[in-house]
Amino acid sequence: MSAKYYTQFKLTDGEYRDGNEFSGVVELSRPMDQNSDITDIEAVLAKNFDLRQSEVQLVSWSRLH
Repeated sequence: MSAKYYTQFKLTDGEYRDGNEFSGVVELSRPMDQNSDITDIEAVLAKNFDLRQSEVQLVSWSRLH
């Protein structure tokens, strides 16, 4: 069962230096629980922007119902 999350995040890659804060919806293949690591969301965002996971910083997230 997939789950969608509204996210706010920063890209720290040099290419996004002047406008590096974004927001959008991320869909994960399974819902995160309270103990989940936010790296799942950062990994999806990094893949979408063709960046390394270390170049994505999740600022906030909330599950969409």
